[in-house]
Amino acid sequence: MIDLTELTIKDAARLLRLGSVSAADLVTAHVERIERLDRHVKAFLRFTPELWERQAEEADRKLRAGDAGPLTGIPMAVKDVLCVRGVETTAGSQILRGFKPPYTGTAVSRLFEAGALMLGVTNCDEFALGSSTENSGYFPTHNPWDVDRVPGGSSGGSAAAVAAGEAIFALGTDTGGSIRQPAALCGVVGMKPTYGRVSRYGLIAFASSLDQIGPFTRSVDDAALVLSVMAGNDPLDATSSERSGGEVLNNYGAGVKGMRLGVPREYYDVQGIEPGVKAAIDQAIKVLRDQGAEIVDVSLPHTDYGLAAYYIIAPAECSSNLARFDGVRYGMSEVDAPNITEAYMRTRRKGFGAEVRRRVMLGTYALSSGYYDAYYLKAQKVRTLIKRDFDQAFERCDAVISATSPTVAFPLGAKTQDPLSMYLCDVLTLGGNLAGLPGISVPCGMSEGLPVGLQVLGPQWGENLVLRVARAYEQASGVKAEVASFA
Repeated sequence: MIDLTELTIKDAARLLRLGSVSAADLVTAHVERIERLDRHVKAFLRFTPELWERQAEEADRKLRAGDAGPLTGIPMAVKDVLCVRGVETTAGSQILRGFKPPYTGTAVSRLFEAGALMLGVTNCDEFALGSSTENSGYFPTHNPWDVDRVPGGSSGGSAAAVAAGEAIFALGTDTGGSIRQPAALCGVVGMKPTYGRVSRYGLIAFASSLDQIGPFTRSVDDAALVLSVMAGNDPLDATSSERSGGEVLNNYGAGVKGMRLGVPREYYDVQGIEPGVKAAIDQAIKVLRDQGAEIVDVSLPHTDYGLAAYYIIAPAECSSNLARFDGVRYGMSEVDAPNITEAYMRTRRKGFGAEVRRRVMLGTYALSSGYYDAYYLKAQKVRTLIKRDFDQAFERCDAVISATSPTVAFPLGAKTQDPLSMYLCDVLTLGGNLAGLPGISVPCGMSEGLPVGLQVLGPQWGENLVLRVARAYEQASGVKAEVASFA
């Protein structure tokens, strides 16, 4: 008997079109699994029965009429930084508790138009500031492979939901690795598109020049499909590209024979990489070589400066973006204060968690008079150098491959008292954000009984190349994103 909670989008869509199952059946199966398992995983913050019931009914009507879209009847989960009209959206923060957006963001609305059903809102680090989902203003999410470990972050709730079989796919956001890193730690596929490929309209911003929306799925084919539906120009986002979303599918199933894949020595020998992770990556490189890819050495010489540059640029933009949360227009408001300034301060002190306050202070300092040139401007110059490193690497290769995370999932609480060690979790992913590149993480084996992820980075607008490499590896290795069995 088929377990409906372990299907890929492709398999579920086939059963729906054959009439073997209904959209209501799929939703019911996932809701029952959530009721059974989510008290352990804690992937979801809130559920949207009023949405899924209406959407499932409409999906079944369209399926009967032969008018189904590419995602008709497929249950999904949405990270709590993506606005959905009438659904409480809080960015994982107490300061926005009770806020219900009056509109739906473009990426989500396009998935709704394609027929997807929304199960609920997933947990995340507050305002996406974190690498473990322990900075949520509500509770930490647990890794379905080992509930005493983190799922990664900041999109840990979405990654855990897919890994636990609580949604067929989910949406996350990636600012410095927040899709790819939790995808690796939870053993699922996670895709970050080129900056500008997907509209950011309706995304509660963390760092506007870095944020991108992308999918978590159980296969590369599914990631390609979801991305192609979300992508494309949006007049509501001036940074969105004019390029067609469909071009991400160009030739992506052609295999890697004849491709040149670069292995950056700075990523391969990164400090702190676990032996089990390195062994899994070595095996993945062998699989790709056996499929006809040429493996070449490349260098990204400014990698060592990337972490410092990122943690100046991202907090600076965070400081600016989060200034709007002051208790005046929406969200929490400490009105019992002697004056407006004190009301602002009390609201933000009570509503923001420790990590948000830390990064706002860092960012405000970096942007302040007398320090702007010394810190923020210099970090932007380093960002340019990192982008140039990648441009030069792509003159020698079609795509870059590496581990996604230098470690497997670590125990809950292991790094909460050491922010720097937590920041180091992003060392292999944040370069792609600073350079605005597309990237994907696919499962590539296990270490210590926990998933390891293979990262593929491509040139700007090279999603089809990234997907091509990832799909070729997935097909040749036989390593699939499996639903974690822990209960």
